[in-house]
Amino acid sequence: MRLWPRRRAARWGLAGALGVVATPLAVVAVLCATSGCASVDYLGQSAVGHFSLLHAARPVQEAIADPLVPEPLRMRLQLTQRMRDFAVHELKLPDNASYRSYADLKRSAAVWNVVAAPELSLKLQTWCFPIVGCVGYRGYYDKASADAAAEPLRAEGLDVGVYPVPAYSTLGWMNWLGGDPLLSTFVQWPEGELAQLMFHELAHQVAFAAGDTTFNESFATAVERIGSKRWLEANATSDVREQQAAIESRRQDFRHLVRACRDELDAVYKSALPDADKRARKAELLAKLRDDYATTKRERWNGFKGYDRWFAEVNNAALGAQAAYDDKVETFQRLFEAEGEDFTTFYAEVRRLAALPKKERDDVLGKYMPAPAVSG
Repeated sequence: MRLWPRRRAARWGLAGALGVVATPLAVVAVLCATSGCASVDYLGQSAVGHFSLLHAARPVQEAIADPLVPEPLRMRLQLTQRMRDFAVHELKLPDNASYRSYADLKRSAAVWNVVAAPELSLKLQTWCFPIVGCVGYRGYYDKASADAAAEPLRAEGLDVGVYPVPAYSTLGWMNWLGGDPLLSTFVQWPEGELAQLMFHELAHQVAFAAGDTTFNESFATAVERIGSKRWLEANATSDVREQQAAIESRRQDFRHLVRACRDELDAVYKSALPDADKRARKAELLAKLRDDYATTKRERWNGFKGYDRWFAEVNNAALGAQAAYDDKVETFQRLFEAEGEDFTTFYAEVRRLAALPKKERDDVLGKYMPAPAVSG
């Protein structure tokens, strides 16, 4: 799963609503007694939405052989299968039914996620579900439902975000039903971005720590970065590599801007300032973030507008959600290096960490955290 402009203009949002529909219908039937009927309603729409998505899918090879499939799509589907094989043989990612089928959803996103955070905190509100634990978002299969779910949260005074999600992982639990399909919402992305998404979502099938979104997303993001770099070096043309380098440069600038603002806001929120002063400082810092973005867009991005919507709507929820995809990525990359850049031993260690209590897991990962930057 992924959060917001980690990729491009066409994909304002995280790739993947991890766990949003990971609970089978059979579980939903018994939840009124344990989780309340509101949770059952939510899980019910998740299950129905996911199974409708699976119903729309057909084997990739069948689509490739279909004379009615446009040639650009046929070529894209062929590319995805080369990437899928690369994921298995070179990245040691699961060899199963996922991304061996294709679904045309005839809509712009797979799901729409709702995230929320307090007015003076970057800590996301969480919702807890069977199997996947507590997560900092809820996913809906149509935007109207997501918008409706967001309104009561706004009425509580929370900062709220609603964003489209082009893909998500069911953690491998749905492989018996055909796995996670390729979707029309992302299959035409630039080659480097497509590789990243597929490798990211497949990584969620390798290891999963219930209730620890930052661990899960940072691990999957580390795999996507390592894997896509190897894919591009081995398979892509120079034009594709240059295109991806430009995308990555903008993404790095975005991360720098967001992390700086997030750190300053976090310090303000944790300070002893009166709430009124915190609100004033929040407004100043968000205004500065937008100004810095405008400068970056003008001076470094040649006017590229792909992040405009995110910055126009930025709030605590957006900043908190983005953190899950960034905060421990370098830590996992260093762990990969410590494991001799061997995917098999790396995954085994990540699975071991995922099984530990969160504090123990964080203590181990802390040994691999990069040293903080020294200014001056």
